[in-house]
Amino acid sequence: MTPDQLLTFATVAELGNISHAAEVLHLSQPAVSGQLRLLQESFGEPLYRRDGRGIRLTPVGEQVAAYANRLRQDYRQAMTFRDSLRGLETGTLRIGASTTPASYLLPYFIADFHQQYPAVAIHLIDGNTSEIVAQLDRLDVAFIEGAVPPGLAAEIAVRPWRDDEIVAISRADHALALTPQGASLQTIAKYPLIMREPGSGVRQLVSRAFAVAGLEARVALELAGVESIKEAVRAGMGVGFVSAMSMRHEDELLATIRIDPPHGLKRLLSALVPHADALSRPAERFLALCFPAPDTAA
Repeated sequence: MTPDQLLTFATVAELGNISHAAEVLHLSQPAVSGQLRLLQESFGEPLYRRDGRGIRLTPVGEQVAAYANRLRQDYRQAMTFRDSLRGLETGTLRIGASTTPASYLLPYFIADFHQQYPAVAIHLIDGNTSEIVAQLDRLDVAFIEGAVPPGLAAEIAVRPWRDDEIVAISRADHALALTPQGASLQTIAKYPLIMREPGSGVRQLVSRAFAVAGLEARVALELAGVESIKEAVRAGMGVGFVSAMSMRHEDELLATIRIDPPHGLKRLLSALVPHADALSRPAERFLALCFPAPDTAA
């Protein structure tokens, strides 16, 4: 007994005629009759009898037909699901992202993707870089900032994505804001600093820059999240460090201070693809938006 034999029998039982079933299944009548013969031999009982120009099921045939019909329904549902995935009429996309890409880049890509594929469910998980890397096994794609952590599994693909620059920020009436050409790290180090939490990509980059310059950072406050840093700076608690992207739409209460020289306070945003060799169709399409072909790039 094979699934094909049961599917054929379901159609024959429904139509009550072998010739008609052969036409519907796009098979020859001998092929359909051959499948029915093998199915009957498998059960060791007749499943139908000739009745005029059609067939009539035996009691055993009626029971087998019930099983065959359920199999056909499941098969049709699987086919429908397959076709919907091919057209991206349904599906799920699980994205992880550290703070900068989650807040200032991905919303635009997600909005574009949702407009094209509105029935795909999108789940965005955000956190600092360490938290996102720890959840890679639950994600279709992740976007992180700074250095790619060592020890990633071999099957995780790493794709460079965007460049980013870390800047200092202060209140608009701060002494540093009155120097439009920027400020040195040595000058910034004289002021109380507001730092991101350990595990943050920005924190790691800034701490490394201070260490390389032989400077001690006077950390007045540690906070999680870019907006928390901004609020503390607005409150006059010190100088903070954020991605330049996060200042694109900022109000006049905050000033951006470019660090001169930059002391390596530039970084790469990367995409981590945990299942690169077996991408789901939603993940494939979303990555195509984030990494457009050269001839389609803006």
